[in-house]
Amino acid sequence: MKKIIYVLVLLTGFVHAQSKWDIFPSDLNVQPFTANFLEPKLGFVFTMNENSLRLDIGNSLDAIHYNSCNDVTWSFGFDLFTYTLLRGETDFHFPVDAVDYLFGVNVGYLNNAHKYPFGVRLRLSHISAHFVDGHYDGPNQMWRGGLNPRVYSREFIEVLPFVKFGDLRVYGGLTYIFHVDPSELGADIWQAGFDYFKPDYIADYITPFAGYDFKYENLTEYKANHSVMAGVKFGNPHGRGISIYFQYYSGRNIHGEYFDFEEEFSAFGMNIDL
Repeated sequence: MKKIIYVLVLLTGFVHAQSKWDIFPSDLNVQPFTANFLEPKLGFVFTMNENSLRLDIGNSLDAIHYNSCNDVTWSFGFDLFTYTLLRGETDFHFPVDAVDYLFGVNVGYLNNAHKYPFGVRLRLSHISAHFVDGHYDGPNQMWRGGLNPRVYSREFIEVLPFVKFGDLRVYGGLTYIFHVDPSELGADIWQAGFDYFKPDYIADYITPFAGYDFKYENLTEYKANHSVMAGVKFGNPHGRGISIYFQYYSGRNIHGEYFDFEEEFSAFGMNIDL
């Protein structure tokens, strides 16, 4: 009988230890930062002041959650994005001008044990940028605007700590680029911002939201980038759903082939959160 009790105690401890682990959970430990363009998105951005649009196809997936103690969760996951620049033409044609690829891994930490929850997300990622056939002017046998394809890629570490005050989340951090082509570009990006979701303000599963993201980016020189978003999400405010939003952006072009171009636009967007 003593041996049986001993085995049962060991099994109970093992099951309890296993319960701290969640393999391929259904949600993200650290939710994407709303106004930051370098986040998982699946949808379109329609610019209002130029004949272009962006198609985003990407996802972040947490592979492991580990609950180290009550209300404290660590996570490990993967990121895989594309964000694509298209032009609008007649007959419902949308030539693809440029596309950027991101893939990497991330580690998250979330502590809900205090009055003001806090955490951090660390990402190790690679980005590469490419012109596509829609950038080629076939009749004139040249690349559009005389801008030929060029090598642009970077590998970086991003660290974004955050703290929550009710429905408001405030964050700030640093991206360190440890390898970049062209090699003369800078290595640091400073970042700060906030996002705000107000669940149940209008009705169940209809959530107004807003966000602002600021980047102080060192490429050939330091430049400020501003991204402002506001909209409504239908579905789970911190999970699956569809978002309709307005965006204003000012700063460096987000596409690597245009890294030394500046742009300013207003746009309407739609995003599907998986």
